[in-house]
Amino acid sequence: VQLQASGGGLVQAGDSLRLSCAASGRSFSNYAMAWFRQAPGKEREFVAAIRWNSDITSYADSVKGRFTISRDDAKRTVYLQMNSLKSEDTAVYYCAASDLFSRLERMYNYWGQGTEVTVSS
Repeated sequence: VQLQASGGGLVQAGDSLRLSCAASGRSFSNYAMAWFRQAPGKEREFVAAIRWNSDITSYADSVKGRFTISRDDAKRTVYLQMNSLKSEDTAVYYCAASDLFSRLERMYNYWGQGTEVTVSS
């Protein structure tokens, strides 16, 4: 599966932004999908994940209550709605797909190219 992330940009603290990740290839609906992010000078970290049938989601503590992951299998797209953005949310955001639902980066086989989010304070 190939992934294409989009929707990043420059926003102010407190604003909202929605990231999208469009998938091509077969069997999108069978994959768990996730968002990770990498801030400047830091390692990539888990943000959110959603299981193949949307019945289970998981969030990093730092974004819980502010970010929402969702998917539309008909559109082969996964979304990350980000509200109440903070300067510490500034990062390149990557979407990823896995055969297994996980918070672990190493479990994800397919990765998008990343979309940059900058939050000014």
